[in-house]
Amino acid sequence: MRTAYSVETVRNAERELMARLPEGALMQRAAAGLAAACAQVLARVAGRVYGSRVVLLVGSGDNGGDALYAGARLARRGAGVTALLLAPERAHAGGLAALRRAGGRVADAGAASGSAGESIARADLVVDGIVGIGGKGGLREAAVPLADAAARSRAAVVAVDLPSGVDADTGQVCGDVVRADLTVTFGTHKPGLLIDPAREYAGAVRLVDIGLPLPAEAAELEALQHADVARLLPVPAAESDKYRRGVVGIAAGSARYPGAAVLAVAGALRGGAGAVRYVGPAGDAVIARFPETLVSDQGPERAGRVQAWVVGPGAGDDAATVAQVLAAKVPVLIDADGLRLADADAVRARTAPTLMTPHAGEAAALLGVAREEVEGARLASVRELAARYGATVLLKGSTTLVASAKGGPVRVNATGTSWLATAGNGDVLSGLAGSLLAAGLSAVDAGSVAAYLHGLAGRFAAQGAPAGAHDVAASIPRAWRDVRGN
Repeated sequence: MRTAYSVETVRNAERELMARLPEGALMQRAAAGLAAACAQVLARVAGRVYGSRVVLLVGSGDNGGDALYAGARLARRGAGVTALLLAPERAHAGGLAALRRAGGRVADAGAASGSAGESIARADLVVDGIVGIGGKGGLREAAVPLADAAARSRAAVVAVDLPSGVDADTGQVCGDVVRADLTVTFGTHKPGLLIDPAREYAGAVRLVDIGLPLPAEAAELEALQHADVARLLPVPAAESDKYRRGVVGIAAGSARYPGAAVLAVAGALRGGAGAVRYVGPAGDAVIARFPETLVSDQGPERAGRVQAWVVGPGAGDDAATVAQVLAAKVPVLIDADGLRLADADAVRARTAPTLMTPHAGEAAALLGVAREEVEGARLASVRELAARYGATVLLKGSTTLVASAKGGPVRVNATGTSWLATAGNGDVLSGLAGSLLAAGLSAVDAGSVAAYLHGLAGRFAAQGAPAGAHDVAASIPRAWRDVRGN
């Protein structure tokens, strides 16, 4: 499990650890990991460390000190290192002394703005040590030209702990920021490294363990890995039958959107439940594609026993069906039109688990805000939705977030691909997650495991080329086998 912690928790852990270590030891650990990562980047972009050109963008905080000490290590290996100081009078004294002893150069970034840009343009590597994890509100004016020069240069950009200008706790981007090719983060991931829009500025992320004593219960985010998903996948035992494995009901589709029903069923059939019951006007289309589906035209209340329901994909204006499903005493997943048609009080009154799966536009409508507000503050938005509706919420997007109304860490998933941004893929995801609910997973586990498998399936289906939702559904078994290692 990959975890991310808030700035406050990280700071507290740093203070606790520094009280037990010799002065400066923690920064030296960070600098050693940063220098090793930078050396690997230089080997790739310049072919060597010796003789390469490195520019450090140094602010006044500890990130600047990390950059200076790492620069000193690179200078001792023969790199030409120049530190551009944004606040010379407040630069880390020990780091400056170490860099100078190693033969590095130091310049005032403001006093030498023209030559600073030239240095960056000639560099093989630029190290962003401008702002630390406590920074808010984007880059200050003096730093913007340096970030712009780095973006225009041929140099690889390595960020120290996180790209300067992004919000470490929320993943929000407010103003100018540094765009990194690699972020070397210390002790733990920070939420902003895992959540868009900030995540896209981080590039690849490398975690350097510096021994922080971080309590597991204080994590802000969790990101499942293959091993975590493998442990959660429902695998039939020898005595299992289709009913013991769970039956998922799909109430979806309409005369206008029969394909939504077909795609939701496609996802459900590959989600681990033993059987799929379909209720709705698209029964002929569903049975033609998937004859194993149990089709009913009697409505949810008379469809037969299920362990979970999925309601809403392509449902049009069928509010009555949505209301019937919400009244059921089993877990319910609400998606698409169901989110628009569901009565908020009925959702909050449910005693069985509820999983809502909006995209940013649907989340904005539920919250009564602009879509841009949700997209710019995804973590706050998913938490607010979960609290407001008393439900688990899966907020779809480039980094899918799953939040529980009970609080605790938000699950974040980034296995997907931009090729998944096509019509119908949300229907497949809903069916898959609903099937996992019926198989006995909790709402948080069902949502996060479904997002993980769906993202992998999208990668396998696309492989760098366009793929339809039906291709993604067909690739779910491959994703499942990949996770389980068989």
